[in-house]
Amino acid sequence: MRSPRSGALRRLRPEIARLGSCVCAVALAIAAGCFGARQPMPAPEGGSVAVASDVALSFQKRVDGFYLRLAHRRFNTLETYSDFILRDHFKAPDLFFDYYADLAQALTDAHIDKSRPFLVRVEAFLFEDAEVARVLVRFEGWDGRPLRPGREVLSRIDRWEWADGTWWIRPGKL
Repeated sequence: MRSPRSGALRRLRPEIARLGSCVCAVALAIAAGCFGARQPMPAPEGGSVAVASDVALSFQKRVDGFYLRLAHRRFNTLETYSDFILRDHFKAPDLFFDYYADLAQALTDAHIDKSRPFLVRVEAFLFEDAEVARVLVRFEGWDGRPLRPGREVLSRIDRWEWADGTWWIRPGKL
């Protein structure tokens, strides 16, 4: 003989299953909101080209070396401004000054606390031709505004050019 509870439980099972799927959907939506969807890198007007693997690897090594150096550094300090290793990625001092001023202002506008990103990640890069590449970079830092806990994200595209046997950052509007 069945207990009266088993009938009630059988009637509630579809409700419990429906509730469980709703909870999963809400959890996925929250996770997507917290981690954010990565923005795709727009294709250049003329398209992109494939390059030899050794060219791509040497480019990636130079790019990673530069951007990893930017993490956990304040951009509104003389120490970062005077960093000779950062300056070594620019063909001329004026190009470094332009890039540095633009990036420091962008971090301030993005409300990244103390202009100090805790994460700098190269999201993607592509070659417009054999001597010009674009790099999508993501900067993450704590929100520096009062009473606004959380993270702020700045994504930007930098242009790199091959000249004189090395890759150089070429600041400016794309």
